[in-house]
Amino acid sequence: MKNATFNRVALLAALVVLCALPFTVTGYVLYVVNLLMVFVVLALGMHMVIGEAGQFALSHTAFYGIGIYTAGIVNAAWHPPFVVSILAGGLLSAVIGYVIGFLALRMRDIYLALATFAFGEAMQWVFLNWNDVTGGSNGMRLSPAVFFGLKLTNDLQAYPFVVILAALMLWLTAALSRSQFGSALRAVRESDVAATAMGINARAMKQSAFAISGAFAGIAGGMYTLFVSYINPESLGFQTTILVLTMVVVGGIGSVRGAVAGAITFGVLSELLREAPSVQEVIYGLILMGFMMFKPNGLFAERKRRVARAAAQQGLGGGAAKEDHV
Repeated sequence: MKNATFNRVALLAALVVLCALPFTVTGYVLYVVNLLMVFVVLALGMHMVIGEAGQFALSHTAFYGIGIYTAGIVNAAWHPPFVVSILAGGLLSAVIGYVIGFLALRMRDIYLALATFAFGEAMQWVFLNWNDVTGGSNGMRLSPAVFFGLKLTNDLQAYPFVVILAALMLWLTAALSRSQFGSALRAVRESDVAATAMGINARAMKQSAFAISGAFAGIAGGMYTLFVSYINPESLGFQTTILVLTMVVVGGIGSVRGAVAGAITFGVLSELLREAPSVQEVIYGLILMGFMMFKPNGLFAERKRRVARAAAQQGLGGGAAKEDHV
């Protein structure tokens, strides 16, 4: 009960802050908040494939880049309402993610990580060298997003749409996590054999997780095009994958709120260290190694277990633990 009340108060406080920001801060702060919302959706996508399905994939940044370029190209060619271009990026990323999901049927653990890492590196090579489509190493200028005739030319105009999209994706993640589909994903995460014995199609679950994760990353890429006018393929490398992985691991693998908290924390940290990329890599690496060694379940996963133990002692069973899951 206390946990549910805390969740409602925290959500209300976040809504108040987000509503007040456009009237109280400068354009740069709005840019950072827009970027944080993109990171939240990215982290939620990685949460779906790693935290819920237990598939250690390192191809997330590739899907993010596909979403950015697809949305940018569709917008430049036809100037549809930005919802169309974002959905196009999300759909293409989902389809490619479903195909990449075949890897999860044949590989596990480090082998799957290496295979998906190779795919991510191959896609960055495409972004860097497909000059006719992506602009190659020179990058690509993005046309202003359009919303029924209104052009979004600055961070303030894009802000409400970015926040709404992030909130919708958060709601969708929580709904999926609480559903039977989420329970089936977690069963596959724990044991393919046991899940199959329970009547769950483990193959379909794994591929679905990759598709959903790809869709989230593609939509995050489309959101990015709402407030940024230029994309550099150098920013779509392995460093971004490590950043998002750090968000999920530190927040707590398997925790939706952990993914959100990690995205905000490390999104702010990455912006503070933007002028020192080499230092970023060292810091993220040390943090990631530290949590893998000493707190492999992350901050919020630890909290979830404490709530579950307290609920069990009070005779509440697993209900509170399930509530704390999201």
